[in-house]
Amino acid sequence: MKSIYPSMLLLLSALMMSSCSHSQNESPVLEGPYIGQKPPSLTPEVFAPGIVSKEHRDWTGSFTPDMKEYYFGRYNKKSGKTSKIVFKSENNRWHESEVPRVGGSISPDGKTMHSGNQYRERTDDGWSELKSLGSPFEDIRIMRLTASSKGTYVFDDAGAGETGAIRSSRLIDGTREEPKLLSKEINSGKWNAHPFIAPDDSYIIWDGERDSGYGEVDLYISFRQQDGSWGVAINFGDKINTDGPDSGGGVTPDGKYFFFNKKISPEDSDTYWVDAQIIETLRPKP
Repeated sequence: MKSIYPSMLLLLSALMMSSCSHSQNESPVLEGPYIGQKPPSLTPEVFAPGIVSKEHRDWTGSFTPDMKEYYFGRYNKKSGKTSKIVFKSENNRWHESEVPRVGGSISPDGKTMHSGNQYRERTDDGWSELKSLGSPFEDIRIMRLTASSKGTYVFDDAGAGETGAIRSSRLIDGTREEPKLLSKEINSGKWNAHPFIAPDDSYIIWDGERDSGYGEVDLYISFRQQDGSWGVAINFGDKINTDGPDSGGGVTPDGKYFFFNKKISPEDSDTYWVDAQIIETLRPKP
């Protein structure tokens, strides 16, 4: 009888090699806050390289207020498919899944997800079906709408001529006012879009194209003045802005990090993040 040990050793060796190869191909374990990423300083860094920011066109996403869910969009240049993706933290570990048609900016209370001139409400099972914001919002081509804790809407109007426009609508005594065009401090230049309003209404961030900018599209900020008006548009500077389009800026619900989108090639863009203290360096001194 031939010994079976050589065959068993070969089999065990093959199984070990297969197991090792499988482990190397598995996704890394993502634990801790911010999808397991080490926070940046005042120098912008790619957010979650190879995890969120991949070889495709990735758009700036939104965290829920508890910082346990992160929604963003991705355009696969090979397949031509746009996907809505969420990373969820469960038992301190992040898991990725595709969530068809779900995505957008999330209100500070976490109860509403805005997507253009529509919205979803938070439910026990996730998010409701899309609902219309109603008149007059349903007649406006909105690419991005963000809301403050005070109920103020700030949004872009892509149908407002060649330059676009940014408008706002306050919630006054439970009634929403007609949208108003923001002042020339914000609505100037060749293009203005994708606004983000601070939860306390103290500033607005948006991307625009101006002759004084660094490139195609730059990120700007305007601070609320004591009289309630908006201050001059302040360019985020060359730490953030490049000669290409820089856009989609916003601050995490915990107020700690500024996220934005940077185009890194004709077909690709990545999400970047930086310490939100960079905003305080831009705030005018009294």
